[in-house]
Amino acid sequence: MKIQKNNPNMIYYTAKEPTELLKFMLEQLAPKSRNAIKSMLTRGQFFIDGKAVTQHNHPLKKGDQVGMLSNKSFKKIETLEGLRILHEDDDIIVIDKDAGILSVAGKDHGEATAYRQLMHYVKADNRNNRIFVVHRLDRDTSGVMVYAKSESIKDKLQENWQTLVKERIYTALVEGSVRRDKGRIESWLTESKTMKVYSSRYDNGGKHAVTHYTKKQGNVNYSLLEVQLETGRKNQIRVHMEEIGHPVAGDKKYGAKTNPLKRLGLHATTIAFEHPRTGKVVKFSSPAPKGFLKVSR
Repeated sequence: MKIQKNNPNMIYYTAKEPTELLKFMLEQLAPKSRNAIKSMLTRGQFFIDGKAVTQHNHPLKKGDQVGMLSNKSFKKIETLEGLRILHEDDDIIVIDKDAGILSVAGKDHGEATAYRQLMHYVKADNRNNRIFVVHRLDRDTSGVMVYAKSESIKDKLQENWQTLVKERIYTALVEGSVRRDKGRIESWLTESKTMKVYSSRYDNGGKHAVTHYTKKQGNVNYSLLEVQLETGRKNQIRVHMEEIGHPVAGDKKYGAKTNPLKRLGLHATTIAFEHPRTGKVVKFSSPAPKGFLKVSR
C-alpha cells in the first residue's frame, strides 16, 4: 500500500535519533502492548515516505518521519478495491485507479465503481459527506484521478479546468515502432451517434485537440510513449494514436490488432493543478504498470 505524504488520516512521529522502527513505535505508543504494535506493523499501518513498511527492524535515521494509520482509518482504506488514495484533504481526494474499474456511478448498482467506493469511504466518517466527479478515465485506463468533496469545489475545478491544470501526462503502449522520437498531433474531434470519436485535420466545427508525445523505448512490435495533453478531449489520445498509425495496444475500437496486456495500454501517470482553495500547484503521480515496460523493452 502507498499513501501520499501529509495524508490527514495519518498521525506522524519524528525520530530524534537513529533507531529501529518497532523499537521507535513501542516508545511512541506506550503503554500500548508490544503484540498490538507488532500486529499493526504486520498489517502495514506504519508508513515512511508514503510507503507501508512491515519490517520490524527497519532502520530509522534522525529526522525520519513515520506515519501511522489508526485502526479505523486503516479499515476504511482496506475496503477499497482496485484503487488507492494518493492524497486527501478537506476539498479533494486523489486516487490511483486500476484498469477495469469504472470511474463514475454505473447502471449496475452492485458494481464497485471508484465513485461508489469513495462515497462509502467518506460516509464512514459522516453520513452527510459526499464526493463529486471532477474528470473521468475510461474503465480500461488506469492511473491518477481527482474527485471533489463538495459541489462548489467540483464546479470551481471544472469551470477553470483548462487554466488550473498545469500538466497532464499519460503513458501509452502503442502498436508498432514509432519512428519519430517526438511529435505533435493537432486535429478537431467529433463524436458520432455510435459514441465513436473521429478526427479531422481541418476545422470542421469539432473540438480542437492537441497532443504531444515523446518515445521512451520500443521494439519492432511496440513503442512506449510519454503523452502530454495540451487539451483534454474525450478519447483524445486513443484517436490521435490511431491517426498516426500506432493505435494504443488493446484498443480494438480505435484500430488495435493486438492486446498483449489484456487491457488498454493507457495509464494516467501525472496530473498537476492549482489547488482550488490554496492556489498552490499540487502534483500527483503513479508509475506506469510494469507490463507496459516489459512489452516495449
